[in-house]
Order: sequence, then C-alpha cells, then structure tokens
Amino acid sequence: MRRRSTTAVLALTALTLLTLPGCSSDSPSPAAPTPTGTAAEPKAAVDDAKPAKVLTPAQLRERLLDEADLGQGYTRKPKRDVSRDDVTVIGCPALEKLGGDAAAGGSLNFPNRAKAAFTYTGSADSEVTEELYSDTATRLSTGTKRIFDAMVSCPVYQVVVGSTPVRMATQKITAPALGDEQWSQLLTFTTGGRDSVVRQTAVRTGTLLVIVSGSPGLVDTHVDKALAKAGSPS
Repeated sequence: MRRRSTTAVLALTALTLLTLPGCSSDSPSPAAPTPTGTAAEPKAAVDDAKPAKVLTPAQLRERLLDEADLGQGYTRKPKRDVSRDDVTVIGCPALEKLGGDAAAGGSLNFPNRAKAAFTYTGSADSEVTEELYSDTATRLSTGTKRIFDAMVSCPVYQVVVGSTPVRMATQKITAPALGDEQWSQLLTFTTGGRDSVVRQTAVRTGTLLVIVSGSPGLVDTHVDKALAKAGSPS
C-alpha cells in the first residue's frame, strides 16, 4: 500500500531525512568537546527540572541549546522551509494509520514547539538537532508513545521524500534514565547505496518534551544538558 502521509509521526523521520546528506555513518561519530568553563549539569538538577505549566513557543526558543552550550566546532544550521516536501511511507501500516492533517514538516504535532539544528565538524561531519515541545503531560506522553511505538513496530519500511526513495530500519534501544518518561531508537537510512545511522532520544519531564537527534555519539553527549537547560527558566 502506498499513500501520502501528512501525519506528525513522520516528523521523527523527516527531520533526519530532510538533512540526510549531512549525516554520516562511514566513520565513528566524533567525540564532542566539553564547553570550556562549563561544568556538567548535576543529575539532580536535571531530574528536578519539571515545568508544571505549558510553555509558549517563545519560552521554548529561549531554552534551546546554542553554540556556547555545545562547545567549539558547532555551527547552527539555517532554517529550511520543508512544507512542500512530499513524504510517502510504504510498507508500515502502523504509520499509515496515524495519518492526519498536520504537514510533515519536521515537527511533532504539538502546538508549542521550538527547534535548532547544528553541524559539528571534527574528524567527520555530523549533525545534532534539538526539538522542544510543551503541552499537558498526558498529551505529551500519549502522543510521543504512539509515534515511537508505531515506528519500532516496523523494523524495515520505505519512505519516499520527493522523488528519493529511502530504506528505513528502526531499532528500539535503551533510553537514558532521565525525566518522567524516556524513548530512544536507532534509525538506519539507506539511499544511493549509502547507510546513515541516527539516534533519536526523547525525554518527557512534566509538561516539557525534549528530543535530541543525530549522530549517536553527539546525542549521548548532549541530551543531559539539553534537558537541564530546557527545564530551567532563563
């Protein structure tokens, strides 16, 4: 079965698919540097960062990581208008059933959101993307669980972005013990005979959802600090 999907579920794939040329799995992910003069956030501070109210998009933008938080070698990527990208999913009924009215523009279908993407240049070119969402705890929990469960229910399927076919393989992996709820998966994209591996980790704490995606090593390095900054008022 082939159909055009405009569901928010494709945000989790689209955010990587639409920047696929910048992702590389031909060599190990570079070790991310620790920002000079910035101490690691204590775990207790991360666990205590639980916003009780729904945050506005403006508040979320203030809580995104920036180059100073990430350290040397990071450059912010310009925003891209992806509203016209035609995204089709093939061979995964669970994803097709989640079809909705939201455009597959690289974001989940929660009203309050903010996003930033960065390129890291070290031994290899890699990328890391942070997305912040805010809604009631119940809506964040239910919506995110449905999406991650649907994606990992299909170990292999195909996504067509525009006219480019991409083979998708998904694998559920252990998420870090952060926040109230956690999800994590490993995505392998194959196109043009080349594989790209991306890790996606989502953490919900109170009314805040943090998703960090990109090269596995970079995601592991930055998810703690993303949650700590997002959960703390500026």
